[in-house]
Amino acid sequence: MGGAIVWLVNAVISLMVWAIIGTAILSWLFAFDVINHRNRFVNQLSQFLDAVTRPLLEPFRRIIPNLGGIDISPIVVLLLLEFARRLFNGMAAPSLITLLG
Repeated sequence: MGGAIVWLVNAVISLMVWAIIGTAILSWLFAFDVINHRNRFVNQLSQFLDAVTRPLLEPFRRIIPNLGGIDISPIVVLLLLEFARRLFNGMAAPSLITLLG
């Protein structure tokens, strides 16, 4: 049971990391006019990724100042997610060893 919870937490963190990366790439593509919001699929994908990542990114966007149009909040959130993953795995490893041993 413990292994399944560790797998689930790691999977959710991985999905959030990929969603943040996807959001950043889409914002760059919009900024350089490679793609636009008129495409229905792109617009829906952009809205979905924004809805998923906004709760994580918005608090950091309020705190971190805008650096000349560059938003570094995704980098900060990615670092914090990796820190949380390592912390969780480090805390879960001893309990898994006890359960399996």
